[in-house]
Amino acid sequence: MCTIYYGPVINPQSVTDYLALPQCLICVSPQGDIEWLVEDVEYTKLNDVLAQHDCALSDITLVSLQEGEFLMPGFVDTHTHACQVPNLGVGGEMELLQWLDNYTFPTEARFKDVGYAKRAYPDVVRRIVNSGTTTCCYYGSLHLEATKVLASLVHAAGQRVFVGKCNMNWNCPPNYIEPSVKESVDTTLALFKYIEELPKVACGEPLVHPILTPRFAISCTEELLTRLSEIAQKNPKLAIQTHISENKAEVELTKSLFKTNSYAEAYDKFHLLRNNTVLAHGVQLTEDEMVLIAKRGSGVAHCPTSNFYLSSGMARVGMLLDHGVKVGLGTDVSGGYSPSILTEIQHDHTGKSATLKSTWRAVIYLNLVRNIVSSQEQKSKTHRACECSCI
Repeated sequence: MCTIYYGPVINPQSVTDYLALPQCLICVSPQGDIEWLVEDVEYTKLNDVLAQHDCALSDITLVSLQEGEFLMPGFVDTHTHACQVPNLGVGGEMELLQWLDNYTFPTEARFKDVGYAKRAYPDVVRRIVNSGTTTCCYYGSLHLEATKVLASLVHAAGQRVFVGKCNMNWNCPPNYIEPSVKESVDTTLALFKYIEELPKVACGEPLVHPILTPRFAISCTEELLTRLSEIAQKNPKLAIQTHISENKAEVELTKSLFKTNSYAEAYDKFHLLRNNTVLAHGVQLTEDEMVLIAKRGSGVAHCPTSNFYLSSGMARVGMLLDHGVKVGLGTDVSGGYSPSILTEIQHDHTGKSATLKSTWRAVIYLNLVRNIVSSQEQKSKTHRACECSCI
């Protein structure tokens, strides 16, 4: 039996505009797919429109949204660490590199125990889905079997995701480092095979996609980055995710290790900047790097909560957009202390109000954010009946 929703719909169209449809009619199949949509239906014409689509009231479930309720696409989280959720709200007194060594790497190392992964990940996935996130880019730990557990759980939850196992064989703790380039590559390819063999949805499309995940430049030797680059070049549709220019000390260390003029140049050297690359943070990016990233077609996952919490700074989103760089929001748990994209919207709004120059693009962007935040503050109930694409 189909479910038909009738009432207000907010539907973003681009970074600059959205549709507000106060009398929208949406038919959702038992499998959760949107079968048809009529943007503007007066209440007096409701039965006529249903009849045009061969929908008898006895054969459907009709849900009329109440005052204050609205439908919107599910949230897209372009950057989060599933294996860091146990650390939510911990370590805010430190900056990035110290935070990783003292809090994050010890927690991620626990996922070597597959039993621990099986106990921890169900709650992780539940919390993220319950936050309204229907599409997500997940970082797992460096462990193959634990990341398989994560991939299976998000598949069972019906969430559309990209799941990657971290590649990290350099500048990491002795108990949390891959022993060789070969093992890093072999386990990555094994995860890809596992994910590609997961059942597809009715239309034949996969819900879970593999994503190449060099943790960040500092954690990968040049040999490993070369091998990962070879995998990427053989698979042009394979998405890539990593971190870039989050923290000033991280940027300087990267340039020193790779003898480059910029962080972005280190990735470009290995052909890892392309149109399906997601770069987390970008707080310290220079204009030259923005130009390069835009030229390669890569996108930036903007993580305002994490950027504030770890004292990294504020990404210059207005400048990124003006240079033509794609920008999405990410929670970056557990640098970010909430798995909710609504929290990111609120914190992004706070930062933009203080720092964005009043370009036409920024004004429209802020108006959209204010409308969404205002609706949340009125304790509106958000229904999710559709999904957005992440990349």
